[in-house]
Amino acid sequence: MATTEHPPSTSRLRTWMLEGLSDMGRNGGHTGPHAVPEPPHQGQRWWRVMCLTGVDYFSTLGYQPGIAALAAGLLGPIATIVLVVVTLAGALPVYRRVAVESPHGEGSIAMLERLLSFWQGKLFVLTLLGFAATDFLITITLSAADASTHLVENPHLTGVLHGRQMLITLILVALLGAVFLKGFLEAIGVATALVGVYLALNVVVVFVGLYHVITAGHVITDWAGALTAQHGNIFVMIGLALIVFPKLALGLSGFETGVAVMPHVQGDPDDTEEKPTGRIRDARKLLTTAALIMSAFLITSSFITTLLIPENEFKPGGQANGRALAYLAHQYLGGAFGTVYDISTIAILWFAGASAMAGLLNLMPRYLPRYGMAPHWARAVRPMVIVFTLIAFLVTWIFDADVDAQGGAYATGVLVLISSAAFAVTIAARKAGQRKWTIGFAVIAAVFLYTTIVNVIERPDGVKIGACFIVGIILVSLLSRLARAFELRVTSVTLDPMAERFIRDMASRKIRFIANEPGHRDKAEYRDKIEQIRADNDMPEQEDFVFVEVTVTDPSEFEAGLTVRGEVLHNRYRVLTLESASIPNALAALLLHVRDMTGCTPHIYFEWTEGGPFANFLRFFLFGQGEVAPVTREVLREAEPNRARRPRVHTG
Repeated sequence: MATTEHPPSTSRLRTWMLEGLSDMGRNGGHTGPHAVPEPPHQGQRWWRVMCLTGVDYFSTLGYQPGIAALAAGLLGPIATIVLVVVTLAGALPVYRRVAVESPHGEGSIAMLERLLSFWQGKLFVLTLLGFAATDFLITITLSAADASTHLVENPHLTGVLHGRQMLITLILVALLGAVFLKGFLEAIGVATALVGVYLALNVVVVFVGLYHVITAGHVITDWAGALTAQHGNIFVMIGLALIVFPKLALGLSGFETGVAVMPHVQGDPDDTEEKPTGRIRDARKLLTTAALIMSAFLITSSFITTLLIPENEFKPGGQANGRALAYLAHQYLGGAFGTVYDISTIAILWFAGASAMAGLLNLMPRYLPRYGMAPHWARAVRPMVIVFTLIAFLVTWIFDADVDAQGGAYATGVLVLISSAAFAVTIAARKAGQRKWTIGFAVIAAVFLYTTIVNVIERPDGVKIGACFIVGIILVSLLSRLARAFELRVTSVTLDPMAERFIRDMASRKIRFIANEPGHRDKAEYRDKIEQIRADNDMPEQEDFVFVEVTVTDPSEFEAGLTVRGEVLHNRYRVLTLESASIPNALAALLLHVRDMTGCTPHIYFEWTEGGPFANFLRFFLFGQGEVAPVTREVLREAEPNRARRPRVHTG
């Protein structure tokens, strides 16, 4: 029977799902289950990537003017100006600095990660990732729910779609996931078209609104008179605007995704991963341009909606509730234009989750797999798209596709991330000896900390939802780390000339290593160790050995390269020294590398460790030590299924 040359469909599906992920440890490589990152793609022009963040950032125009009117009333334009000042004088400088300090898309989380090491650093990062997941995932679900709300409440569709908001929201989330399964370029193309059309329509609405405000001169005087009657003087107005400002914080939503998608900015041809000068410059252009565009729209839209729309229409049940600019589009430009504006708003709200999805796809795989806290396939894009889409389904179901129920969590996630970024750049400026920048960033951090605290007090549900994400991420991460504990966890092995000479010399005889926990490293220590190993294993005296000593660095790290150095102590004893996060995994990687290098099967000798097996396993899991001999053998068993080719482990 002739055999087909095509691989089975399951193999084709697996290849498609894991596209861009290299399968390591094959063909004798044994460098561990470490994925080689995808070669950097050519990227996109900064303004196209800005459109990807803009579908989230600019889409808030759909509801931000209404939020300002409800929160501040006649003070809406002044409160919005406060928001714009905080945006341009606070958030923008912070994230321009983040783009310089962390140009690979990790954002402020990477900057703060450097402050703490060991397990407390990992738990801190996981906590921030929990808030990032809250921000990004709620962006996906809230935007889709808001789009479905606009669709269901359309006068022409209410009768047909009434009661089907949950189903419509799930379909919109699924369609967003499908775009990312198709490919990232498709997502950027869709975002560019949506943002271009949406901003153009808003320019028309704002221009017409300003025209009506200017031509009807009494509107401005009536508003100014009402303000003075209600609040007295300008200082009282500014004070009240500062108080209500935290309620407008959703207008700051685009900065974190702006730095998260930095790796997709094209930059200059001579950019390198170590020094992406062009990418940093263009990313700062992206952030600045987006902030300026949004600031102009926020001020003008808040101004015209506050002055032209009756106050009662902003309240629940009013025609301008959640759709103030759409109300003006219908009112002053007619039903046809208003309908086109509605369609554009629904489309951009649906796709607002694209920037959040891009941020998740860039952020999570940079941390969790590196910590051993996610499966190996988590570095591939398509499986993660499916995972995030399923989580978005769950969140939508839990909140019954209710926009208001998710608003607190969204604002909390945004503000916590911005506050952490302000804190991170303050520390970076202090370390760089930039006193003026340190003071400036510290003031900005205080402003955002105040905003976060006020938001949490008013809407504590946001912290509760964020805590659920944090607990979920930590539990899943620890379970994944536990499941992957016996992986090889070494990405490469490098021998210095002395270490290589030791191994080449032993290859002519038997390759025998002694695992030694270094103490005083005096002559007696090595002599007694050799005598013990010979006695325990009944070996003749002519057998020679090389000692292997592993120093544990940061046991919370999961995988890294291994450098082996050779030295001769006391003019007699040959010693290989290694530094690693885990002793057994490092020893197993060394043995496999020596086997592949020499073609000989190495032997390694241990003594049993005192203590119970459970306590020793916890020592290995948390501190990289514990019962080394059996764990080394287990790591070797998983890395090399062929028993005949597996290095030998002896324990006495």
